[in-house]
Amino acid sequence: MRKLGRYIVNILLSIDQLGNSLLLGDPDETISSRLGRIKEKWGGTIPARRPVSKFTAWWLNKIDKNHVEDAIEHDEGKDGLIDKPDYGAV
Repeated sequence: MRKLGRYIVNILLSIDQLGNSLLLGDPDETISSRLGRIKEKWGGTIPARRPVSKFTAWWLNKIDKNHVEDAIEHDEGKDGLIDKPDYGAV
């Protein structure tokens, strides 16, 4: 990827992570990863009580098939204030 393209991708990624931080999530995780983890936690569907999350995941998956599922970063999320991963829980 050329330098300008990489620069644009880096800026978009940082905006995505800032948005997740502002929504009380882990500052090093993207919104897509967080939505994917929520979806995974609830057996493949986001609960109806979270309509904005449900719509956002649906919209991202329409643009890019399985986007939120493929975006899950299993090593991120632990520093969020809400929606922490259950990895390792017994």
